[in-house]
Amino acid sequence: MSVKFKEKEEKILQIISKLAEESAKGKPIAVEGKKDALALCELGVGGVVLTVKTGGKSFLEAMAEIEQLGLAEVILLLDFDRRGKEGTLRLKYDLERAKIKANTRFWQDLEALVGRDVQCVESLPTYLGTLGERAVKSV
Repeated sequence: MSVKFKEKEEKILQIISKLAEESAKGKPIAVEGKKDALALCELGVGGVVLTVKTGGKSFLEAMAEIEQLGLAEVILLLDFDRRGKEGTLRLKYDLERAKIKANTRFWQDLEALVGRDVQCVESLPTYLGTLGERAVKSV
């Protein structure tokens, strides 16, 4: 049992490590809110983090902000719940219409690993802690 939890924890940490590398190269990450941005910081992901649903901001306003930055690519990391999935698809579509690459690889990889257990990005640090505890307890 512990092997399963440990492997899952390692896979998630690898994805987060790659995400941190891409962010360090200057690729911004779009998340839903401030708590999601803080969670990424807690996980060691620095760089530019854009919030798309903070302070009543609409997707249209978020898109306008992203376009003004003149970015070539944005990493989308919205929540894993139904609304997050819908928002990811909508933002991806809008970004691609604006000729901005929407990178959803990290979101897809994380969602595949944690989708049933975690609904939002802000819960990732707690979830990783729980996985680590389960791996140790079941040894």
